Amino acid sequence: MPLEVPAVPSPATLLPQAASTTDDAAESVTNAASFVEENWATWLSIGLRILLIIVIAVALRSVVRKALTKLISRMNTSAEAVEGTALGGLLVNAERRRQRSEAIGSVLRSVSSFLILGTAALMVLAALKIDLGPLLASAGVAGVAIGFGARNLVTDFLSGVFMIMEDQYGVGDKIDAGVASGEVIEVGLRVTKLRGDSGEIWYVRNGEIKRIGNLSQGWATAGVAVQVKPTENLAHIREVVQGVADTLAKETPWDERLWGPVDVLGLDEVLLASMTVKVSAKTMPGQQFAVERELRWRIKEAFDAAGIRIIGGAPAPGEDEAPADPAAAVSAPSALANPASPQSLATAPIPPAPAPAPGVRLPK
Repeated sequence: MPLEVPAVPSPATLLPQAASTTDDAAESVTNAASFVEENWATWLSIGLRILLIIVIAVALRSVVRKALTKLISRMNTSAEAVEGTALGGLLVNAERRRQRSEAIGSVLRSVSSFLILGTAALMVLAALKIDLGPLLASAGVAGVAIGFGARNLVTDFLSGVFMIMEDQYGVGDKIDAGVASGEVIEVGLRVTKLRGDSGEIWYVRNGEIKRIGNLSQGWATAGVAVQVKPTENLAHIREVVQGVADTLAKETPWDERLWGPVDVLGLDEVLLASMTVKVSAKTMPGQQFAVERELRWRIKEAFDAAGIRIIGGAPAPGEDEAPADPAAAVSAPSALANPASPQSLATAPIPPAPAPAPGVRLPK
């Protein structure tokens, strides 16, 4: 078969096509140049506005964070200055103040950064002519979903913020949080760390704490109850106990641990075999147990020296004990002691059967 050679277009045919392509390109360039010429001022204005918004937001955020950091540092410095005084250790706990101020500063810095940068982002989107209605609606729905999914985390965080802001407890305080009790060693926005009496560490979520009993604020009460015989002289007992209290209040270190005089409250309970004398005193927080032990020690020594007998102690020398009841060791009478009683007859052994007569065979 003969080969077919494709027809080659002539130059006269190609010239109109090339001319039309060149004209289209020139027209596109002209349109683009005119579009840029018409809108460059608007673009420049929008760009400068966005740049100005970003610069102001970054500068404002930096100034606010530095101001908060300086404020927290000043609070810590004042706490350390007061701690060096004689009364500083009683009224101010530097570690507690430091952690509390750092936690508050962290919250304030995060909130300020979120508000400033979030407002700047919305202003940038508004400058770009972007409709913010659907975006805000979507953000609201997402926020509600996250709030429901992480409600425990939100509850812990908010509870921690209010506990720190209200200064309900701090580092070094001994608290009873319901679910656990012990000494506070760390206060966080989500978790409070406690050390129990046996040395264990408890991690308690702030949202689980429904009530708090702070045992380290204000003052504590030391109470001692002593049981003595009802025949003792009450005036003599008051005199002896008051002498012990006055001596304790003048000695170191008990004079600093006591916040008031030791009061002899009087009789707390009166029974046939004993009576209870109650003693009370206000002490520094957490020192009531040491004061109670010291009071018991000194009252016992003073009572022994004064001849006042405490119930449960050893009898005093030369004291006549009541004679023992001779009938206490005799058991109650028994019905079996009389051999003619029905009980004794019922328990009597069965007599043996009589022997058979001669020539009588017993059945097998």
